[in-house]
Amino acid sequence: PKVAGSTPVFLVFYIFMIQVGTILNVIDNSGAKDVQCLKVYGGFKNRYAFVGDTILVSVKKLRSKRKAFSKVKKGELCKAVIVRTKTSVKHPNSDNISFLNNAVVLLSKQKKLIGTRIFGPLPKSFRKSNLMKFVSLSSGIVS
Repeated sequence: PKVAGSTPVFLVFYIFMIQVGTILNVIDNSGAKDVQCLKVYGGFKNRYAFVGDTILVSVKKLRSKRKAFSKVKKGELCKAVIVRTKTSVKHPNSDNISFLNNAVVLLSKQKKLIGTRIFGPLPKSFRKSNLMKFVSLSSGIVS
């Protein structure tokens, strides 16, 4: 919008990733299907979480086939690591990687994996971090 006699004002839209209240898919075999973000770890002013960050989640839905064998219950609080986001992630080699959904892998309170398998590929950035356990359990890596 322009105001007479002034410089033009441009609207800037910031695209943020995961914040409190975001619904995420679970891509391991822990038995949970959907979770909701309750807290972003990493400081008292940390509002947004990105790929590789740890968050606190509440289980909202369970997988229908695995309700009897589920390792988590509805309403249970767990820690989770974000492994996929819809927002594209810029890498140093100028590649932009984005996925079709926001997804997490559930962790116990001691930061151990609850599930034993991870479905689908993970971003390449997991190979360089201290999360190699996720890479070995996943089906592949997206560069």
